[in-house]
Amino acid sequence: MHTNYYFLRQLAPALTEQLRGYRVAVCFSQEKDELVVGLTEGSKEFWLKAQLGATFPALALPETFQRARANSVDLFPDLLGQQAETVAAWPQDRVLQVNFRSGARLVFKLYGPRPNAIFRPAPDAPAQLFQQKLLADADLRPQPAPATLNAPVSPTKSVESEKSAESVVQTKLPPPLADLPLRYLRAQGYDPAPPETKARLVNQVLAQLEKPAHYYLVQLDGRTRLSLLPLGETLETFSGDDPVGALRRFVPLALGRRALELETKQLRQLLERRADEASTAAAHARQRLHALAHEAGYRHTADLIMAHLHAIPAGAAQIEVLDFYTNQPRLIKLKATEKPQRTAENLYRKGKNQQIEERQLTERIARREAEALTALERLEEMDTQPALAELRGLRVWRKQHGLDPTPAAAKAATELPFKVFEDRGFTILVGRNAANNDLLTQKYAHKDDLWLHAKDVTGSHVVIRHRAGQPVPEPVVEHAAQLAGWYSRRQHDSLCPVTVTPKKFVRKPKGALPGQVVVERERVVLVKPGNPFERAE
Repeated sequence: MHTNYYFLRQLAPALTEQLRGYRVAVCFSQEKDELVVGLTEGSKEFWLKAQLGATFPALALPETFQRARANSVDLFPDLLGQQAETVAAWPQDRVLQVNFRSGARLVFKLYGPRPNAIFRPAPDAPAQLFQQKLLADADLRPQPAPATLNAPVSPTKSVESEKSAESVVQTKLPPPLADLPLRYLRAQGYDPAPPETKARLVNQVLAQLEKPAHYYLVQLDGRTRLSLLPLGETLETFSGDDPVGALRRFVPLALGRRALELETKQLRQLLERRADEASTAAAHARQRLHALAHEAGYRHTADLIMAHLHAIPAGAAQIEVLDFYTNQPRLIKLKATEKPQRTAENLYRKGKNQQIEERQLTERIARREAEALTALERLEEMDTQPALAELRGLRVWRKQHGLDPTPAAAKAATELPFKVFEDRGFTILVGRNAANNDLLTQKYAHKDDLWLHAKDVTGSHVVIRHRAGQPVPEPVVEHAAQLAGWYSRRQHDSLCPVTVTPKKFVRKPKGALPGQVVVERERVVLVKPGNPFERAE
């Protein structure tokens, strides 16, 4: 109810008492949907900070405010020097108006979906809008209050007294803001009560709203609310003659709790996604390992070719032999244009790679299962640690476990001429062509960055940006290697060897063609080519 008419009508005279005689010293904005007005009288100062975003419109009253040295812009220049006279709430509306002695006025329209600030240097002067896209606000004027609004509800006026009572509630409280009083009435037994009792309850609530004894900061349905009626879990209570103090406490508390709820939700989604991705990756690796263990391997096939070499005619496309491992007939496909010895040689080489793949799959399964378990443990900690119920504690815990949010890859993509991906806080850059590869490796890459390339074929250079004091996790290397394979001639291979080395071991010989480099030291990883970020995108 911080933008409710019944609260604004209490806030207006309190602000009039504090602001009368103050002059506007500054008016600026330094964040989106924020208008800050600073008023002074001698050495005293008073700040109005209007939050004019659709998600949480509010008028904050910070005791002090420090203007940023950069990224702030002055607004409403004609407002500077104006001397405040009165503050008024528009009848039955969510609008607060500051009147100045010169006749100028500053209006804060606190409507939920479309808040705005409107300044007029004189009563008949054209309106200046903070949210300039809301052109209709230039004609906004207060509406006179109906004369019947102050009349109490009579239980004997007509046989339709029950409908009359409900009508008064809806008239006195605009529908977007009437939820708290209506909930309070229902909590007092309004729905099943006879008409006389309903009328009495409505009059009692209206009396409390028009002259509240207290202001309550309450927790209701997971939201922090400012209420003129005791509802939900009461967090703090303020005297009915201190609306300024109540508002000063409520806005930062509500914003902090909204930030806590948002960051907690985002953190849960991140951990759930990590657990799901790690579990899925481990399952896929386990399936691949099982397939390798139960199918005839490359070395097995090569052994059969060499054992039956004498029985293979020249130019044969296939041969059926007895598999001495299983004692079953086996059909082996051959290349008619290739000697059987050459085919066996290639199969032996693939068999060696297959052994490496099995070892890497085993390591990957263990690593990914550990990652999934860690993510699930972090989710359990979020439910059990009391310190995480506070924003400061949540941010400290998030930083300790390396879960800080990272800049969006889309922002980096607008600044760098490469394909850009983000993975666990590390930036992965992928060259677009030969010239672009040279630009990436020779100009942008740092000596401590990791450099990757599909082995023995043309393809994109891939760079994992170094982060001081943080070794690159193997899952990040694996994803970058998949990109290196995907953006190469090996894109459609079932398995791709990828060179991984610090950029300091990569040099470009004099006279080399664009994109050509020499690698002085390397390690090779085997991955399935692909873009692991396509699903997230």
